[in-house]
Amino acid sequence: MESILQGVAFFHKGGFVMYILLVCSIFVITIAVERLLYFKQADSGRKFARQIIYLLEKDKLDEAAALAEIAEGALAEIVNKAMKKIDRKSFRLSSYLEIQSGIALSNFRRRLYYLNVIVTMAPLLGLLGTISGMISAFSIFNLESGQAAAITGGVGEALIATAMGLCVAIVALAIHAYFMQRIEAIITDMEQCFSMLENKKEQVTGHEIA
Repeated sequence: MESILQGVAFFHKGGFVMYILLVCSIFVITIAVERLLYFKQADSGRKFARQIIYLLEKDKLDEAAALAEIAEGALAEIVNKAMKKIDRKSFRLSSYLEIQSGIALSNFRRRLYYLNVIVTMAPLLGLLGTISGMISAFSIFNLESGQAAAITGGVGEALIATAMGLCVAIVALAIHAYFMQRIEAIITDMEQCFSMLENKKEQVTGHEIA
């Protein structure tokens, strides 16, 4: 209980900026949880991509279609719909894959921009709090009174905001980097699967894909 009270007192010493940084930190965690749940649902996974590529390489189109039918995620859904129309000469596979993958990747990137903003904004807010605290610490009142301890103590308290801002920015940066790495893996899986699908369509229809 005492440690909690000390933490609250420490938080208040940082000034008004600490409340803004607290909101930012809650926002970061909320986005992280929401995106984690979304990726868990929408990411078909590298295992699925490898299985599809293997089946298409072995010309096992029926098995690939069956796998895409039962699998979950954005890539599985795109492959499933493409497999159902792959034998149609009028089906413009490249255009379909480009549009659907663009929509899927847009959904994966949703809200990650805000993390990037917080990475830049949080240290600036912390710096603002520090400057505000130092202005108060070096006020005319303190200087005239010769309160050296009060001045140095005020500077120490002012630096709390900077430390908080850097912590929020570091957490936001780590979360942003994690999800961007997962998106890069998803893009790679999509490109490999789509390349195999386009090759198979050309073989099945006997025409150059459109």
